[in-house]
Amino acid sequence: MSRRRKLIIGIAAFYILANVVVVAIFGFTRRDNEEFQPQNEFQLDTWVDLPGPLDINKGVLYVVLAGILTVATMLYISRRMQARPNRVQTAVETVYAFIRDDITGGNMDPRMARKWFPFLATLFFFIWFSNLIGYIPLPTNSHETFDLFGAKIPAFALYAATANISVPLVLALVVFISYNVEGIRAKGFVGYLKSLIPEGVSGPGAAPLFVLELVSNFMRLLSLSVRLFANILAGHLIILFMSGGLAVLLGLEVLGVFVLPAGILLFLFELGLVATLQAFIFAVLSAIYLGGSVAEGH
Repeated sequence: MSRRRKLIIGIAAFYILANVVVVAIFGFTRRDNEEFQPQNEFQLDTWVDLPGPLDINKGVLYVVLAGILTVATMLYISRRMQARPNRVQTAVETVYAFIRDDITGGNMDPRMARKWFPFLATLFFFIWFSNLIGYIPLPTNSHETFDLFGAKIPAFALYAATANISVPLVLALVVFISYNVEGIRAKGFVGYLKSLIPEGVSGPGAAPLFVLELVSNFMRLLSLSVRLFANILAGHLIILFMSGGLAVLLGLEVLGVFVLPAGILLFLFELGLVATLQAFIFAVLSAIYLGGSVAEGH
């Protein structure tokens, strides 16, 4: 038997034994949960009450953190460029080339790609940092607190700005306005509307196709915003419930021992793949919409 197989069997045996011991000590007793509500971690409580709709809450905090990281990272790297790049510079240059050549250059002509590359790169990094920050526990759950030298500190929780529909929707609106303005600028208002009809279609069939294309154009707001919002929110909910929230809500403490490994694996999966994938999809769709708005025979 190989060493790797022995290690896997040993870990599995230890996990099973630990579960048996926990069940033997605590049993399957059920307790009613009247205090801790895991779903409260997604509520946006007002921290600073400002006039109008400008209240500051943890959603604002995460947006500001993502913006600061996006700007600070690029400034830090750009001021420390070396002829022989280190690992950090190599990684950043790889991502830079990927956005320039594959996301932007692959969906636009060279002139337009140069124009819109800064926007799409910023969009990608902002969403990427927003998603990544969402998997770092921060003291943002004001419903639950703990004492630290007499001060009431909010409990640590997972939250992401992109898990709130307002942030992806605003980003989608920016993209929606950008590619429509670009299309109108390139073809004129009437010409842009005519370009919504597939090339070669004329006569009575053009009217219903124009309506369908117009509706599908507005549906892009949903394809951009809801996809990002739903994937990040669903990932956080699954991690929350598999890491102990489900055991708390059901009142079965021992259940947490069984589902915690799955919660850890889901956390690593979301952090390693979903956070980057959703930023990539949003940037690619934005580039496709921008390129398609000026393309002939759209």
